[in-house]
Amino acid sequence: MKDLTFSTLVAVFEEVFGRGLFWMMVAAAALITLGYLYVLLRDRAVSWKKFLLAQLSMPVGAVLAVWFVMVMTESHLSDLGGPVDIIVFLAVAAVGAVGMAILVYTLESLLGSTRTKRAPEG
Repeated sequence: MKDLTFSTLVAVFEEVFGRGLFWMMVAAAALITLGYLYVLLRDRAVSWKKFLLAQLSMPVGAVLAVWFVMVMTESHLSDLGGPVDIIVFLAVAAVGAVGMAILVYTLESLLGSTRTKRAPEG
């Protein structure tokens, strides 16, 4: 592997997760991102209460992401070999934490909207 290209990364991820699961994860990430952008544009402000709850979910997302990758790669904590493995381990945890925060904020905004509606006049 002389050069690290986008197509090489896609091939590696398809090999690790399987073609179907990988593309389902990409589609889910795209839908969640679109939902998040919709919520930000719709509300025109960040709800700090929802943001706090989203941040509180971040450790759960980090643990779930690491667990998911370890299951998919059939690895254990004892398989960590060096600094690069630990950096990848921490990067997976960080991406899982941020992803969980975005998911929780988006779902809370879309499903638990507390926006007030105008009462009918008359």
